[in-house]
Amino acid sequence: MSRLASLNPLDPAVVETPFEYYRALREEAPVYQVPMLGFFIVTRYDLLLEVIGDQERFSSRSGPAVGGNAGPPPELIEIMKKGYPPVDTLLSADPPEHTRYRSLCVRAFSGRAVARIEPYIRGVARELAAKIQHAGEMNVPPQFGVPLPLTVIADQLGVPRSDMPLFKKWSDDSVAPLGGMISKQRALECAQSIVDLQHYFARKIEERRKEAREDMLSDLVDARLDGVEPLNVSELLSILQQFLVAGNETTANLIGSAVMLLIQHPDQQKLVRDDPSRIPNLVEEVLRLESPVQTLFRMAKCDTEVAGVAIPKGARIAVSYAAANRDPAVFADPDRFDVTRKNAREHLAFGRGEHFCPGAALARKEAQVAFETLLDSTRNWRFTPGKNDFKHVPSFILRGLENLWIKYEAA
Repeated sequence: MSRLASLNPLDPAVVETPFEYYRALREEAPVYQVPMLGFFIVTRYDLLLEVIGDQERFSSRSGPAVGGNAGPPPELIEIMKKGYPPVDTLLSADPPEHTRYRSLCVRAFSGRAVARIEPYIRGVARELAAKIQHAGEMNVPPQFGVPLPLTVIADQLGVPRSDMPLFKKWSDDSVAPLGGMISKQRALECAQSIVDLQHYFARKIEERRKEAREDMLSDLVDARLDGVEPLNVSELLSILQQFLVAGNETTANLIGSAVMLLIQHPDQQKLVRDDPSRIPNLVEEVLRLESPVQTLFRMAKCDTEVAGVAIPKGARIAVSYAAANRDPAVFADPDRFDVTRKNAREHLAFGRGEHFCPGAALARKEAQVAFETLLDSTRNWRFTPGKNDFKHVPSFILRGLENLWIKYEAA
């Protein structure tokens, strides 16, 4: 146990390269209370299924952030008072409230809805590819990984593309506090961004109530089900903030990680180029190996235990999807990148059960279209010499490259 006691999961070095830590946890203490920090980490695949599948014992109301139930500083509270009250919705609510939210939102992200907009997604991807195809070099996250999903979610919400820089800032500032690795001043800046986002979308909501349009925002504002209360403004704002983040950060991180892995493993890239029908499985394997959402939290609703470890009522439990997705009990040779892996889709990157990511179908389709387009329009990928440190955005919760410079030729 001494090896684990000497490691802090929030240490920047561990956050940057967490997989040895996850392996040690799985092998030595798959349910482990972190010294000083207090929360438990669950890292084994079967135990994750136990925790996220038992809503009688474990609540999602713990919230996604590392700070959890710790009270925010007074200055931050004063900033948030200028906005709308926070509401537990899709990510942090339990049934029956969560069931209501999901039922009112799920149609916007159904497989049928995604299939309907697939030609549009392909059009956005082609526009982006046309900008970079003959340039010979690009920084993948800001030039392709981020603009594709960000453009899609902005267009689907029916807001001007000219506001996309605002969307990107609000998304970044919504995510930054989650990982528990920012300064107080940065936290205050992020709080102000969230208030700005709320007022922006509150105006858009009022516009849609007066005059509906053919967009997702109108669908959410007008969503009605028999016997189900429609969404109020605070609930809509919470859901829109989650859509903005999930519709940008996670898919963008997935695209960047996949490009990196394909360059690092030219044999796997060749398999995909020779047979593009492997692209969907490529996406699943990257979701497994470099899970964009590394960890989320639950809270014990009662005194309980997992794998014989006592967990008191009120304790927070970090469910480590990234660790479970490399569990050798489920995935053979789990650290190997294999685009032909038979059970890659069994990963937990989108969660499971009641809290399975409602945007999974859209994220999968965006990533598939991204690689069909990139592989078709460019060839001879390699890292730009001297420009890459392969560092990730510092976060215990999410995983994504800050930059990824590559060279290539037009296909």
